[in-house]
Amino acid sequence: MRMGDFKETVTMALGTLRANKMRSGLTILGIVIGVMTVITISSVVNGLNSGVEGMVQSLGSNILFIFRFPVVGTRPTSEMLTRKQMTYDDAMAMRSLPHVVAVSPALQYTDNTAPGRSGVTAIKGGGKTMQGTILAGNTPDEKDVSDLDMLDGRFFNEQDQERAARVTVLGSDTAEQLFPGQSAVGREVEAAGMMFTVVGVLDKQMQAFGGGKNPQDNQAYFPITTFHYMHPEELDYWITLKYDDPKNRLTVQDELTELLRRRRKVLNEKPDNFAIFGTDTITRLWDEITGGLFLLMFSLSCVALMVGGVGVMNIMLVSVTERTREIGVRKAIGATKRTILTQFTLEAITLCAVGGVIGVVLGSGIALTVNHWFPALLSPLWVATAFLSSCAIGLIFGIYPAWKAANLDPIEALRYE
Repeated sequence: MRMGDFKETVTMALGTLRANKMRSGLTILGIVIGVMTVITISSVVNGLNSGVEGMVQSLGSNILFIFRFPVVGTRPTSEMLTRKQMTYDDAMAMRSLPHVVAVSPALQYTDNTAPGRSGVTAIKGGGKTMQGTILAGNTPDEKDVSDLDMLDGRFFNEQDQERAARVTVLGSDTAEQLFPGQSAVGREVEAAGMMFTVVGVLDKQMQAFGGGKNPQDNQAYFPITTFHYMHPEELDYWITLKYDDPKNRLTVQDELTELLRRRRKVLNEKPDNFAIFGTDTITRLWDEITGGLFLLMFSLSCVALMVGGVGVMNIMLVSVTERTREIGVRKAIGATKRTILTQFTLEAITLCAVGGVIGVVLGSGIALTVNHWFPALLSPLWVATAFLSSCAIGLIFGIYPAWKAANLDPIEALRYE
């Protein structure tokens, strides 16, 4: 088909759309919804993936977490819940391993009086109260292990830990709430019925999901020895270990496993009664979740596009019936089957392409709007895929009506009223 004929065909298709606006709009509605769904969900998933990737990178690829049972992607069994807890001495023994840079054992207060609010409580200061603050006991190594950046002041040191000093480091949101517009360093705060001096304020921490407050920014850190006075009942240590180079991951993990099995007196034939995992565990779990979300997106989009395709086939069959005499005239003056077939196929593709363009515009608009509250990142690849899929639907579902038009008998077509 010549370029002039192609332009004429597209013009005729658009003319058909304008002449039957309501019918055409309802016909391509499924295409619009399908393309819009693909773009919206893919944008949200891309935004979430970007957030998780940034969070994992901020944690570092040379970090290992040690706890008495796995906490990511696995529901703990009754045997796991009754395991011996990790101890402070376990963490100190890890420091002697080769390649280990720093180890930070941590405790966290669990507020059992508020169901569903595990690990939170209130902190007071400056005549104000901050609800939902996480109270955590750590060692000075926590700053280096977690790469915490200070916004003001300093992190507590070894001397503070040795003398169980009543000092604390606040998260950025905690400090802003208690002491708005002023420095929190040197001020007094109350937690667990005790008074503490603020020695530092942390910068905002990376979070995986945008929108809202990051719970990690509403936190108060205390020297581990001080925390023992605050909540002596808390003895379930979470240990974070930082090693020198990601390429030494397997070596460090093997040595760590051997050390803990020996310290926890695990028999040779028995499995480990502890869990060692890294940031890659978070990535794998997230990939499984997003894999399911993409499958859902694909299913919903396919249903919408199939419905749209059936609608396109229906309107094209109606169009062939309405234009039977026109087809007869064109054939009588020399139009070939191929010309008629190409014309009606292009009309179906154009119809679906218009729906694809509308779906792209609406989906992009929704993604950009959602981004104000939730992370969303438009993907040119998925935009192109969604648009090309709409065109493919026009091709697939437009073939039969076009074939029917191309095979009309010109004599019978000219007699059609």
